[in-house]
Amino acid sequence: QVQLVESGGGSVQAGGSLRLSCAASGRPFSNYPMGWFRQAPGKEREFVAAISWSGGTLIYTDSVKGRFTISRDNAKITVYLQMNSLKPEDTAVYYCAARAQAFRLPREEASEYNVWGQGTQVTVSS
Repeated sequence: QVQLVESGGGSVQAGGSLRLSCAASGRPFSNYPMGWFRQAPGKEREFVAAISWSGGTLIYTDSVKGRFTISRDNAKITVYLQMNSLKPEDTAVYYCAARAQAFRLPREEASEYNVWGQGTQVTVSS
C-alpha cells in the first residue's frame, strides 16, 4: 500500500524552528518529485516547497524563501522540511505529497500530486 507519513510537527514560539519528516513506503518514491503543502484554518491548501527526484531542483513559495529548506534522503526514502524563523502565519497543518509522474520537475500545483500524507500540525505562537 502506498503511504506517506509525516512527523515532527508541534508548537513553538515565533522565531523558533521545527523539522518535518515525511517517510514513504509502497513504491519507489526516490524516483518521484515530492512536495510540502499546508492548510490553515478557513483557508485553502497552499504550496510550500517541492524537490525533484534527484534533489537537484528546489522550489519554494515566496513567503518561506530564506526560512524553509526542503531536502530528501533517497536511501531513507524520507523528505524533510526544515523550518526556521517561524512566524504565527506559518501555523497550519502541513502535508507531504508525491507527484504522480516520476523523473519530472517539481510543481506547485496540488493537482500534480496523487499521494498525500495525513498531515502534521504546526502551531506558532507570538
